[in-house]
Amino acid sequence: MEFIPSFLPLLAVLVGYLIGSLSFAVIVSRLMGLSDPRTFGSKNPGATNVLRSGSKAAAILTLLLDAAKGWLPVALVKWYGPVYGLGDGTLALVGLAAFLGHVFPVFFRFSGGKGVATALGVLLGFSGWLGLATALIWLLMAVVFRYSSLASITAALLVPVVYVLGDGGLWLMRKNVALGVAVMSLLLLYRHAENINRLIKGTESKLGKKAGPAPVAHTHTHGHAKHGHRHPPHTDQKPQSKSEQP
Repeated sequence: MEFIPSFLPLLAVLVGYLIGSLSFAVIVSRLMGLSDPRTFGSKNPGATNVLRSGSKAAAILTLLLDAAKGWLPVALVKWYGPVYGLGDGTLALVGLAAFLGHVFPVFFRFSGGKGVATALGVLLGFSGWLGLATALIWLLMAVVFRYSSLASITAALLVPVVYVLGDGGLWLMRKNVALGVAVMSLLLLYRHAENINRLIKGTESKLGKKAGPAPVAHTHTHGHAKHGHRHPPHTDQKPQSKSEQP
């Protein structure tokens, strides 16, 4: 009987990872007949890149589902875990597992997104107020600067500080959870390394910018010049002499 309680934390972490591995950017895009988000724009399977397809509905649905898959396993452990001896350590590990599932999804050859929406869901599971504070930081930066990546980087940098400073107010800080939040923030920054470079160079895409259309290959037929210029149509008629002209 002692085997069951000792096995439960591992099982909870595994379930959290499997739930996180559901890449809803790809799933929603397939169901709505859109292009695979891994083939255009930033090629990142996330809500921001789905938005570049031009479908706001698909992007919103992806955002909500990616956040939900981070929130659900954490919430289940938080609600029912104490009865089975699952404490703060398991809570933090399950949140990290859901986040890592999105970044390295087992169902999609371990090629996932950056994990911003899923991380937000995990934070909402830890504390609704913490998740709300993080969302407000992201929203403020996105509205002012119009860069999703900059908003995500700023939120990742500030959320551990916010969690520590908010202790005893809107939530009670737990050391294991604080460590989990810090690790998740570092992973988010790591996943945004390319975005940081593009921000520095000034080449980062802004929010709402659609992905450009796929290039169309130019075909050259006989009698046509390059670059799309065509010769006048050929006829068998000879030019009329001056005497024959009306």
